[in-house]
Amino acid sequence: MWIPVSERLPTDGERVLCYLPRNTIHLPGKTGATEERPVVVMRFALDFFLKNPSKTGYAGPPHFWLGEGTSNRFFSEVTHWMPLPPMP
Repeated sequence: MWIPVSERLPTDGERVLCYLPRNTIHLPGKTGATEERPVVVMRFALDFFLKNPSKTGYAGPPHFWLGEGTSNRFFSEVTHWMPLPPMP
């Protein structure tokens, strides 16, 4: 079941499924093609910006979502999350 970030957050460092309503991915190649991928695996970083102050002047919530590759997201972009299912 999806959990709204307004109700509860994952534990620090936990890998979870995240829902991003407007997550547009640029596909490989030079065609300019994109695809919507609203569900992404990310690791929650509690108080990330308190431990790592922003060099660009970011002043939003202190938490961050660490993705795989270039899929990092600011806290406000993720609306819901859920634990990863158990391994088979």
